[in-house]
Amino acid sequence: MSACERAADELLSSEPLAMSSPSVSRQGLSLQNLVAVVRLVVSDVLEGVRWLSHHALAAVGLVAVLAAVFLATQAEVRHAMEARALGWLTERATTRTEAVDGSAGADEVLLAMAEPDAIQRATAANPAELNRQQSAVAFWIARRYNVAPEPISRLVQEAWVVGKRVGMEPTLVLAVMAVESGFNPFAQSHVGAQGLMQVMTRIHHDKYAIFGGQNAAFDPVTNLRVGVQVLVDCVRRAGSLSGGLKHYVGAANMPDDGGYAAKVLAEAAYLQQVAAGQKVAVNAPLPQATVASAAPVVGPVAVPVAPPASPDATPAGTATPAVSESAPTPAAPHRAVEHVALLSAPEGARR
Repeated sequence: MSACERAADELLSSEPLAMSSPSVSRQGLSLQNLVAVVRLVVSDVLEGVRWLSHHALAAVGLVAVLAAVFLATQAEVRHAMEARALGWLTERATTRTEAVDGSAGADEVLLAMAEPDAIQRATAANPAELNRQQSAVAFWIARRYNVAPEPISRLVQEAWVVGKRVGMEPTLVLAVMAVESGFNPFAQSHVGAQGLMQVMTRIHHDKYAIFGGQNAAFDPVTNLRVGVQVLVDCVRRAGSLSGGLKHYVGAANMPDDGGYAAKVLAEAAYLQQVAAGQKVAVNAPLPQATVASAAPVVGPVAVPVAPPASPDATPAGTATPAVSESAPTPAAPHRAVEHVALLSAPEGARR
């Protein structure tokens, strides 16, 4: 029953009482009826508000539960919403910073450049996540080459994964990186070899295409993967590990590789010992680069023949020597021809 209907019923029920009470004036009846109507309307409105709020809160709770279940099952939608919210917050922070004059504090400027997703670009891993062998190798490399253990841990992880996939010892992969670049991901040689594994980017640009282009050479993990593939191809082409290393360094057409393979294999042996739990000094030496030298060329010694003896020219009793007392000095040996494979490889011949 509505408020108006209830008010009408009360008015009808109150009329006989008013007729039987002469002391109640018509003005009093009108005021009393108005108050009754207002009271009923207010009570009905409050009741409606209570009912509506009760059911509305229940509906909101149901919608919230359904939305939570949906987002929990739809990761893409959840990530898109998070990115949109982050973009809105970043834009708001940028706007606030731009509104501040040049005397803004460093914290506000840094807040304007906030980028929580930057962690995804970092090549690093927690050394505690590695197994015993990998952790020992990572910390030994970090001390030997004065680099942080976190990025080295990530490279050690990747070397183990890639090495297992291609059938190559991960310690060999790490040894190549050590000899080639000293774990400097931005290293570049005079012939254009770049990155950790010093791969010739211009020659192997097709391998970088699937990683987004040639600039991926400076991503440590990508450079490692491409370098391992190049090394595997070199070993397959040469037929042996030492021959593959000689091809890898660009010395395939040279008499020797300048000691490159010996250095890589020695470093790999150190890493294997560390992985096995043995103690290896961080300053353990590597074989020195060999220098090929040509044998000294010695000129023929001229032996002059003595002129025929003459009684007039030679006193009696004096023997004529068969060989001159002062024989010509042998020709000075040529300077040793030195060449090191890493330095004499022509541009474009390396790997």
